[in-house]
Amino acid sequence: MRRADRLLQIIQILRRERRPISGRTIACELEVSLRTIYRDIVALQASGVPVLGEPSVGYVLQDGYDLPPLMFSTDELEIVMLGLRMIGARGDIEINTTARDIVAKIAAILPHAKRSELWDAPLLAPGPDVLPEDGPVLFRLRQAMKANRKVELLYHTPDREPERRIVWPIVIAFFDRVRVLAAWCELRQGYRYFRTDRMQEVDVLDARLPRSRKRIYADWWHHEKMEQRLGIDGMGIVARA
Repeated sequence: MRRADRLLQIIQILRRERRPISGRTIACELEVSLRTIYRDIVALQASGVPVLGEPSVGYVLQDGYDLPPLMFSTDELEIVMLGLRMIGARGDIEINTTARDIVAKIAAILPHAKRSELWDAPLLAPGPDVLPEDGPVLFRLRQAMKANRKVELLYHTPDREPERRIVWPIVIAFFDRVRVLAAWCELRQGYRYFRTDRMQEVDVLDARLPRSRKRIYADWWHHEKMEQRLGIDGMGIVARA
């Protein structure tokens, strides 16, 4: 790897990390010596790149710094296109349209040769034969999550009468045949999983979440990890139901 390419790659590694990353970790990823990374960090700092930190602590890239318009490699373009194709094949109309808009924006900044690599990426992601019939449910749930609002559901499960639940929406998981909302349920006082195709009504309430969704997400993710260690797969079970 040329030194110029390595310096750009170091910046990219720092950009994707939210916490300080050690020089040794960077060296392992780039397969170079730790001494080389230390020299490169000094070179970046000398050229004006705001890399903060020190060898014993790790390094971070100061907020607000960005590179000029990015140039994607062929592999990166293929992965980007695969992800957008997967999203487009499994989302609702709004998500599908947004995915196509993203492709158009990326294509607009690429040179002609690279543009064809994007459009002709040889990785496909066929969607499921039948998508869930959940109408405007996804749109309303996404609205609620963006606004940190509670949601009232009229939810129907087999062999039971529909019941109303007030929940704190956390994330929506897109499986091949179903979409599942992970949420804190006020009735059950615990995390529960709701299939969107079983939501008969979805009302976004004025009531705000008592904590930030970021904090609730972190707590839920910790809960998921603990259940996985115990062999409990709540979201997976709901998705297969």
